[in-house]
Order: sequence, then structure tokens, then C-alpha cells
Amino acid sequence: MEVIIQQLDNEYYLNFCSKFLSRKLSAKTPHWQFPIVDTWPENMHKNNRVSFIYYAKSNNNLPNVSVLGTFSRLYEPIELMPVAFQGNDTGFWATTLIIPIGSIHHYQFLINGTPILDPLNPQTVELPTKKVWSCFFTDFCTRPISFEVWELGLLKRLISHILPFKTKEADNFFERYYDGLDRNARLSTREGFYRLDDTVGEVNAIDKLVAKQERHRLVDYKICLTLIDELLRQRNRFQEPSSLPKQYFVDLYNEMKSDNVPGWDYSRYNSPKFFLQILRRHAVIGAFGHPRNGGNIGAAGWQYLSERYQDDAGNTLFDWRAAIEKPLGWNQEYMG
Repeated sequence: MEVIIQQLDNEYYLNFCSKFLSRKLSAKTPHWQFPIVDTWPENMHKNNRVSFIYYAKSNNNLPNVSVLGTFSRLYEPIELMPVAFQGNDTGFWATTLIIPIGSIHHYQFLINGTPILDPLNPQTVELPTKKVWSCFFTDFCTRPISFEVWELGLLKRLISHILPFKTKEADNFFERYYDGLDRNARLSTREGFYRLDDTVGEVNAIDKLVAKQERHRLVDYKICLTLIDELLRQRNRFQEPSSLPKQYFVDLYNEMKSDNVPGWDYSRYNSPKFFLQILRRHAVIGAFGHPRNGGNIGAAGWQYLSERYQDDAGNTLFDWRAAIEKPLGWNQEYMG
């Protein structure tokens, strides 16, 4: 597989490094912003510009730094170049690759031929061989990263009681929006999502959110989804929790909202209400954030807001298309 290599101006790399890395940078300091997954202006609808950064106290002691990953041939390392500022050594090495959107990759750095994980990236994956690699995903990725299938099922059911998309008003919107799409438009909403599945992709967005920006909340989900699974199995031993009738989740939601859930193991997580607040916040981010983050599929969340909020003359008060790049919007300056 051929990959496009694009060495950018040193200032581009240093801007990110100075913004997200502390002055007391150490090799043990992980940051979800790395590698840098950015838009590629030449073809933003198909590819991302992904920049790999490696830091060492002195470039002089590292004659060779390269990256090896599934985005290219695994037997062909791609060299990183030293990043200098005004002719001085910065300690950073970098390279940029053009990688398709909607993909997941694993990689390692080779330091003088020795493979290591990316010290700046906390995301890892364990392969069937039991080897651990660093990993990352590009925009519009729909493959699960953080959650197992049963966890995703529970999240879908819980979120259906948080957002407005199950109301009569929203049903009218979805009838017009989804059923009015032709086949090509349906496919453009990304494979893996169907009408009212995840509503507008909030579960997928949360899956990506807790892999990066909100990684510190992944442990909350792991503990609480396990507790919810155990609790619902106690209440109904004959059905899988994710397929239980709606009333089970209505009751559970109300109990969590009151912070009083009979059968909840408070020694393992002392506030179901707090977890519900996290889930509600993440669901809203997923439904109304940029589609590149995995939710708001086909900008359906924004379209809902544009129809929901109008002035007396019927003009929308939320003209999202004016602020977003093509093909969703018509802004000529915004680059994602």
C-alpha cells in the first residue's frame, strides 16, 4: 500500500507541540492530541493529514527515527525528520502522512531500529499475537474502539431516553429526512448506521470521545455499564439487558436521576446520578458536534435544530450550513 508523505513546515509541528505539551515534557506524558489528525485541504472529504511526533532530549543521540504501521507496508519504515527552530535543535522529530478517513491503524516507532510504543499517545491495541501497538483513528470512523458489543447495546438504550429524537416532533422530522433521501444520500450518511439506529450516531461519537478527549471518563463507563448489566439481569433473568422492554430503562433512568437505584453497588461507584450526567453531556456532544467526530450523521442533529428553532416568518435561527464546509454546508473558508 502506497502512502503519501508530506513533510510540513516546522512551524506547523511546533505550534501543536507548544500548545499541548508542557515545558517539562517527559517521555511518560501521554496526550490524546497525538498523532495529529488534521484535515487535508486538497481532499478533505476522503483523507486526513496525520502527523507523527516523537520527542527526545537531544536529536544528536538519535541517528534514526521512523514509524511503522498498517497505513503502509509493515516492512517499510517511514523516516521522521528532525524539527528545528531558527537552526536550533528542538528535540522533536516529525513526519506527515495522508491517510483515508474512517480508518483505524496501529503503529510503532523505530528508534535506531528498536520498536517502541508512541510515548505521547495513550491509545493502544493488543493484537491476537498479544503484542501491544499504539493506535489511532481518522475522522468519520464508525468501527467500535472503546466498547464491546454488549456495552454499545446498553448505551443505545440509555441514550434513547436522553435526546429529543424519539419524540413525536422528532419522528416527523426523521420521516422527512431519512425517508426522503435517495439511495446515494442514504449511503453518504456512512455505512453501519440505519434509520433511528443510534438516532444520529451518538453512541459512535461517545465511543471515539472516550478514546481521546474524554479518556479519563472511560473507567466510569466500564464500571457503570457493568453495574447496569448486572442490575437488569437481576430484574429480568430471561432476556438480554439491551433487548428488555422500554419500561425497564424508563425506571432505571428515573432511579439514576434521583441517585437512588435499588440493587446498585455503591461501593463500586457511589453516584449513578453523576454517571448519568456524564452520559447526558456526552450524548449531546455526539448528537450536535461536527460529523467528523463520528456522530451527527449526515448533519441530522443540526437539521433537527434548524427546523426546531425558527422565527415567526419560518426562517431558521440556526443556519448551520453557512458555517460548515462542503458537501454538508456551503462555507468557502471553513476547512473542518
